[in-house]
Parts: sequence; C-alpha cells; structure tokens
Amino acid sequence: MPRLVVVTTGGTISTSADSAGVLRPVHRGAELASGLDAQVIDLFTVDSSQLTPAEWLRIGAAVTEAARDADGVVVTHGTDTLEETALWLELTYGGTAPVVVTGAALPADAPDADGPGNLRDALTVAASPLAKELGVLICFAGTVRAPLGSTKVGGPGLFGGRPPVGAVSAGVFSVTGTKQRAYVGAVADVARVDIVAAYPGADGAAIDAFAAAGARGLVIEAMGAGNAGAAVVGAVRRACARGVAVVVTTRVPLGRTAALYGPGHDLVEAGAVMVPALRSSQARVLLMVALSLGLPVIDVIGRLR
Repeated sequence: MPRLVVVTTGGTISTSADSAGVLRPVHRGAELASGLDAQVIDLFTVDSSQLTPAEWLRIGAAVTEAARDADGVVVTHGTDTLEETALWLELTYGGTAPVVVTGAALPADAPDADGPGNLRDALTVAASPLAKELGVLICFAGTVRAPLGSTKVGGPGLFGGRPPVGAVSAGVFSVTGTKQRAYVGAVADVARVDIVAAYPGADGAAIDAFAAAGARGLVIEAMGAGNAGAAVVGAVRRACARGVAVVVTTRVPLGRTAALYGPGHDLVEAGAVMVPALRSSQARVLLMVALSLGLPVIDVIGRLR
C-alpha cells in the first residue's frame, strides 16, 4: 500500500456551526482522516484568511519532511487562500512525492458536505503513480489542476483557470492534460510584497506608504490591459527608484496584461514588469519567491507565466 500523509491546516473542511450559526474551524486532523489509511500531521486548525507567509513556511516544512518517507502528501486547506498556499508549495517544494491540496465548499456538518469526498479524491491522486514527479496539484470536486494559474471562481467546481491536469472518478485518477513543474527553489525567509489596486482617481499614497513600510515588492492590480493613472505611474517610478520591485496585473478576470496603451507603456518605462496572465494573488506569491531567492523578477515571470 502507498504510504500517505495528510497535513491538516483548517478551513471550511474543518468547520461546523457554533451556537450562533457561525462557521468555525473545530475539527482536527484525526477527525477529518478517520477511517482513511494515512498518517495525519495536525499542523493547525484556522480559517485560511488568517494565514500569513509564516504559516506557508510551516506548511512547506511539514510537507517536505513528510515527503521524505511518504509516497504522497495531501494538504487540507481553506479555499479563501488555497491558491496562494498551493502556488507557494509548487514554487518551493522540490521533492518527487506528489503533494495534493484540497478543501471543501461546505462545512463538515452540512448534510451534503463535500470535504470527505474531496479528501478521498486527493488521497487517490497522491497514491497514483501517474502523479509522481508532477509536484503540487489542487484536487477539488473531481478536477485536478496545476496551482499556477488556478484561482477561486465560485460555482460547483469552485476553482477555475487554466485547463485541468486530470480528473478523479470512481476512485481512479486519470491524466487529461500536461503540467510543467514550476519549482524555483527552497525559501527560508519571505520578502514582504504588497498589492495595490489601481482605479479611477487613485493617487500614489498607498504605493508610497508600502515602500516606506519596507515592502521589497509591489503588485499593481491595474485596469484593462495593465493601465493606471498618471499619479500611480509616478508613484511606481518613485518606488522603483528606491529599489522596490513592481509587477503589474489586471483586475479583468480573464484578461492579459501588455504594454499596448500609453499608461501601460509608461508603467513599464517607470520600471514595472508586466505579469501577462496571473491574478494579483498569485503574482504576489511569485514575486515573493523571486525576491526571497534573489532571482531576477523578469526572468522568473518569463519562465513561469
């Protein structure tokens, strides 16, 4: 039998309603994995909106350690920030054992709770020889995705983005697409990176404040193909002059960035780098890893976009 490890961190999969009807993460790893043939590492039990990069390091360390003696590792996680943690693991985990991240859309006490099924599916993927060397995967509602480019969109499958890597049906994992591993390197310290939204009338106050607070990088969530007002462009120029790395994404859900229009061109001229097709949440993770490893941002973005 494959040796499998489940690392639990909380999230909706671990929640039940309290006396006021508020969902709280209360179910620990032993409860979630009861009856399943897997070792459990009960890391913590929190809402994923409460996680910080420090917890990413803890999850990464637990996964790397577990993978030394396991054939596959599953991480249970809240869906609010699952796309960030999954990408962080994908970029920083270099092991051969597959790592599968999953969660739930419905709480554990819901009559039609989906957490147990998602966990079983994730274990199926983690145990499959087909998943070996694929690195980190997201398994949710029977669909298996690569972390890079995946984002929470709502609806029945909850996650969307690039075409799936595979699927789980009747306890069998099948590969339907290709996946390029996005491993960059192991990270010990996390660089501070903040996100700033561009919008009509936005000034440079937030950019200046983040730079003054010690941000090593900034993600500008721009409009359209990567455009922002003159005040934002000016603040980006000041930030870049201070040595802050700046990348540009778009607020358009299925949009791509390119320096096609004057404002986008001006942002690039000011020192920013366009991230063609990642949402701001994942562009931030990518920038954090690049800066933490001292790698040229434009090279990392060019390789993984």
